[in-house]
Amino acid sequence: MTKEANAISAHKLAGRALYESIGSPRYIVAPMVEHSELAWRILSRRYGADLCYTPMFHARLFATSPKYRQENWCDADGSKFDRPLIVQFCANDPQEFLDAARMVVGQCDAVDLNLGCPQGIARRGNYGAFLQENWTLIHDLISKLHNELEVPVTAKFRILDTPEKSLEYARMIVEAGAQFVTIHGRTREMKGQNTGIANLERLKFLRNGLGKEQVMFANGNVVYPGDADLLIEATCADGAMSAEGNLYNPAIFRSAATCPSDVHLTDWLYPRVDKVCREYIDIVKSVPQSAVSKHVMKSHLFKILRPFLPMQTDIRAMLGKSSPRHDDWSVWDSLVKAVEERVSEILSKPENAARDLEVYEGPLEEWGGRYKDIAYWRCQPYFRTVNGQTPGYVKPIEEPESVKRSASPESVKRPASPESVKRPASPEEFDSKRAKMGN
Repeated sequence: MTKEANAISAHKLAGRALYESIGSPRYIVAPMVEHSELAWRILSRRYGADLCYTPMFHARLFATSPKYRQENWCDADGSKFDRPLIVQFCANDPQEFLDAARMVVGQCDAVDLNLGCPQGIARRGNYGAFLQENWTLIHDLISKLHNELEVPVTAKFRILDTPEKSLEYARMIVEAGAQFVTIHGRTREMKGQNTGIANLERLKFLRNGLGKEQVMFANGNVVYPGDADLLIEATCADGAMSAEGNLYNPAIFRSAATCPSDVHLTDWLYPRVDKVCREYIDIVKSVPQSAVSKHVMKSHLFKILRPFLPMQTDIRAMLGKSSPRHDDWSVWDSLVKAVEERVSEILSKPENAARDLEVYEGPLEEWGGRYKDIAYWRCQPYFRTVNGQTPGYVKPIEEPESVKRSASPESVKRPASPESVKRPASPEEFDSKRAKMGN
């Protein structure tokens, strides 16, 4: 290591000191291509996120293409209302990684290396999880930034096939200079319909193997509000990261314990889609310098409205025809206004008004928890359809009134309450989580 590299490494905060300097974040928004952009990060922070990652940027393109940077980055990224922030890159060349990272110094708290992307484009581009066989290159990528970049470097990766190999891999990444590690409790092959359940026992094993001084975030199985706390408890991680769970319900990091006394628990945990859509659109308008924030609105609205659109097909058609790049704001205001008016119309019916704040829990599942049936005009998780079936629970439509009145702790109808939201959090119970979640 050169004297210059020694000087750079010496003045940077490292490990737990770095973690504490950014507020010891517990709830973390994952890096998501075309989804964790500025406007969404602002919304997520309002709903409880402590730390956000940018979408994954391609290091070579970011470093060499002004057009790519203009489309994906702006002066407002990493501003005072967008911190703490970690910028993530995919890379397979240490110098390109460093060149790109230097362009965001001053607008972030750290730079992250993506070692977890399992998609075909990552295979073709030789980055993400498809670097995991090339430990020498991974070490060079991380150590290059650790020694020469003015801000710390971190890494996000997936578990390998065995506990021992996973720990050896994690230790190599830490030794190379990664100050935080985020570990996804799934292997590279677990994606799409094969996503399956994150291995929390493996994450707990890695937590113990790396030692308590190493800052570690856990990723996987965060589906309902409150699950992030269960993930942290089950793995002893410093924080919990959410990807899809955050996209379908930005209140994913909330829990019964944090609910204000003057707010109904259902409103706190599962906000209405009309209110979230309006708040999100207003945020996008407030950051016109962020081109990508407007370009990805349509995708975000489809996710927020996912339970709502199958029941309101005319609004689904309106959204489907929209174009974020070409439509002016009047189109988007009209769409959100249509959602607001429709929800108001729905709630004008007494039976829907009575249903609005109810959250029904299904029967006890073999993994130790319960699926929930939530009013379709509220934000809620998405479960992938596998072999023609979608995991989850829907309260029977025709339930005798006598059954409702005689509901017991083991009955199907269980309105949400602080007691019902809390569930056992042992690794064995929480590790066997909902199939095909992808969170």
